[in-house]
Amino acid sequence: MKGWVKDNGLTLALLALFSISLVGQMLTGWSAENNERELHGLAPAGLAAYLASGEFLSALFENWESEFLQMWAYVMLTAYLFQRGSPESKDPDETTPQDRDPAHDASKPDAPWPVRIGGAARAAYAHSLGWTLLALFAASFLLHWVNSARKAADDALRHGEAPVGLIAYLGDPGFWFESFQNWQSEFLSTAVLIVLAIFLRERGSPESKAVGDPHHKTGNN
Repeated sequence: MKGWVKDNGLTLALLALFSISLVGQMLTGWSAENNERELHGLAPAGLAAYLASGEFLSALFENWESEFLQMWAYVMLTAYLFQRGSPESKDPDETTPQDRDPAHDASKPDAPWPVRIGGAARAAYAHSLGWTLLALFAASFLLHWVNSARKAADDALRHGEAPVGLIAYLGDPGFWFESFQNWQSEFLSTAVLIVLAIFLRERGSPESKAVGDPHHKTGNN
């Protein structure tokens, strides 16, 4: 058990932080929603009702959407673009292939099964990370859209207005404001990490070059 925890410590720590943050979002959001309902003379909502509401789910998937978009963009852009001096980039001066043809590993018994099978399975597996992150972004975007539209409809009814339909809501600037306010921060934070890692170090982190490496060294090998 101790060995398993050590081998999976990074994932376990991140999942624990995620769980704590999610519970915090649930409870504080519920409290804020009931404060808002009180101002409008409405009965307080139960926790289960709040967690199923467009208010909560819109905010939840709005953030997931931006995170998956950031990760997808990062994976795809680092496959084709370079930043000299950053450990987050491949070396633009490297003359040998950064990632050799996986067909050369087909005979390895411990290679992933799509690599051993070859053909379409291997070709799909070679880009599976990018496609999966893109699918997670698309799913989160869809859930954000649907639940943000639900939230807007609820707000409209509270003010005695007619709610906007789901398709029409896709053209609402408020919906896109929710997305862009998160997208811009994700892209900025990624760019800052890539540039700061050229000049700064964090000893022991695989996201950093060795402390003694020159600034111009690119990659983390």
